[in-house]
Amino acid sequence: MGKKLIITAALCGAGTTKKQTPCVPITPEEIAADAVACAKAGAAVIHIHVRDENGVNSMDTKRFCQVVDLVREECGKAGVDPVLNLTTSGSKWPEDIRRAHLPILKPEMCSYDPGTMNWANSYIFSNSPAFLEQLGHDTQELGIKPECEIFDGGMMGNVDYYVKKGVLKGPIHYQFVLGVAGGMRGNADSLAFLLPKMQPGSTWSITGIGRDHMPCMLLGLAEGCDGLRVGLEDNILMEKGVLATNVSLVERAVKLGELAGRSIAAPDEAREILGLTKHI
Repeated sequence: MGKKLIITAALCGAGTTKKQTPCVPITPEEIAADAVACAKAGAAVIHIHVRDENGVNSMDTKRFCQVVDLVREECGKAGVDPVLNLTTSGSKWPEDIRRAHLPILKPEMCSYDPGTMNWANSYIFSNSPAFLEQLGHDTQELGIKPECEIFDGGMMGNVDYYVKKGVLKGPIHYQFVLGVAGGMRGNADSLAFLLPKMQPGSTWSITGIGRDHMPCMLLGLAEGCDGLRVGLEDNILMEKGVLATNVSLVERAVKLGELAGRSIAAPDEAREILGLTKHI
């Protein structure tokens, strides 16, 4: 089999609702259960957003601690040890709150969104220069690997800028998130534009939103990606009219990877590929 393939499960994101799909995990208990099930199915990385009691996206530090502590507890009971990648996205929240959970929970990875955009032509996905500089310094101080989520082409130049300035330190890990309205489409043209612009020695993963989900997985495998991201944050369907679960999306990614001649990375193998530091 070819080089190891890292599967990331993005469980719920900020916006997927129970009205859209009853399968999306919202409560701490549901998120923890899905984290365990996805790790058992082959996900080496679990990407975590949290919701409040009403199912609304939250960056509240206490809520983050409640969810992540339970995820760690349930994973320990189940004998799985996935990498936890915690979001820092949350445009409606103060920027200091978006970073506040990191020194407390000490994850191995966190999201780093290097730019601001009009998300789905509906709201401003805000990541100010001051926030990005402070978050970059935080990740270096805390030994957390920033995952540079790339939604649009200009964000590649921003990564270059922050590397040159010392805010980000290589090797960079890019997570291409394609197919969001207001960003780049999930197609071969987009990927052909992005890949040559990566920093030397980088690793990369890819996901497509909605209808771009499967095309992006296939494109990523064709181009030798280091990882695939799947999950109900990005896509709620297995096929038209058939709802997915996080586990079914992970299982499909594993099968696609194996069909492409790739072996699936275990969590410790993902840690080695990405150069992670385990704190807890």
